[in-house]
Amino acid sequence: MRIVFSTFGTFGDVNPLIALSLELKRRGHTPVLAIPGMFRNKVEPLGIEFAAVRPDQDPNDKRMVEMIWDIKKGTERGLREFLFPAIRDSYDDLLKAVSAGRGADLLVTGELAYAGPIVAEKTGIPWASYVLAPLSFFSGYDPPVLPPYPTLSKVPSIVPKVGRLVPRFARVVTRNWSEPLYALRRELGLDEGPNPIFDAKHSPRLVLALFSRVLADPQPDWPSNTFITGFAFYDGDAGNAELAPELEDFLASGPAPLVFTLGSAAVMAAGDFYEQSVEAAERLGQRAVLLVGSDPKNQPRRALLEKICVAQYAPYSRIFPRASVIIHQGGVGTTAQALKAGRPMLVMPYSHDQPDNARRVRHLGVARVIQRKAYTAELAAKKIGYLLDRSRYAKRAAEVARIVTSENGVKVACDALEKMQQDRSQGNLK
Repeated sequence: MRIVFSTFGTFGDVNPLIALSLELKRRGHTPVLAIPGMFRNKVEPLGIEFAAVRPDQDPNDKRMVEMIWDIKKGTERGLREFLFPAIRDSYDDLLKAVSAGRGADLLVTGELAYAGPIVAEKTGIPWASYVLAPLSFFSGYDPPVLPPYPTLSKVPSIVPKVGRLVPRFARVVTRNWSEPLYALRRELGLDEGPNPIFDAKHSPRLVLALFSRVLADPQPDWPSNTFITGFAFYDGDAGNAELAPELEDFLASGPAPLVFTLGSAAVMAAGDFYEQSVEAAERLGQRAVLLVGSDPKNQPRRALLEKICVAQYAPYSRIFPRASVIIHQGGVGTTAQALKAGRPMLVMPYSHDQPDNARRVRHLGVARVIQRKAYTAELAAKKIGYLLDRSRYAKRAAEVARIVTSENGVKVACDALEKMQQDRSQGNLK
């Protein structure tokens, strides 16, 4: 098969697609990643075909990052000011990608690839979709944490049936956001179709839930053709899969350190996170690794003790298993790696799926949560100390890790895609 994958977002959104692409390539298929141009240099050295899809993203645009990660308006502004105004460009680029060469046999899209369902409808190409986090289903039976309205998630524990109103509330709040998508559909001679934000993003044939069952069980209002696969892990690229020598030396020179990270995007809007984190580690007398990214402003300004190591980047699969506690922003990719590593975590969520992911790992008994606006050295040290002092967190984290590592999300997802195409070729699918 020639399989075109498409998504928007951060490295946490793209890495699972790289994992699937590498496995499908190993099986003899031809994967194509149709994603923003900023990822070209990450993809092509792996021997995976690449097709740029607009709008492109500038990973160093701090104004954009801060806008999108704002907890109150980030999701709305990301859609209404970035993705939706460019929907015609996205459609044209993705249509070109699925039509190139001998054409695509299968299109697989993430929820932010809003042009995907329209391309599938216009071309008739077989189409599967996927989600990376339970939030994406907006279940009334397992109500998500909505970043602008976090207290709503607490209501169902008091009045259970009220939780079913949360998705309805979300639909009301977003009712005017999708007009550019409806306008494109009218231009293409299509009817209005299902709600693009909540319904149209899910394929009627196959929805892959690329997360572990430890985060969520299937709910009655999920699409009936949803298949939970487990996480699809990928944490390396050409020549960059090992720890830097100085970081390796630091890890080997003493007890397991705290590891502080903000992923690949929130790190561009770190604020004083790293300054406060250094002080928190010093209050606890703990060794610590700070993964600060490429922004010079994230470098701590204070003189650092030998117990503190600062690095721009490290593969999570290499460093998380050697941590005592992992402190992070709650992106699903980072969360997945922390769960696999079997280490307790302190989560400081920004926006989008992160508050909901944070709630889920807290309920699992492997994490504590601290709000971004409340992140101070004093409070962070208190919560980290709590995790270090209570062995039940480490024990529970190890139990969860055994479940996560027993799943093979990449194999299961690729098997499902192959079966979908096989069923179609045998006439079992229209």
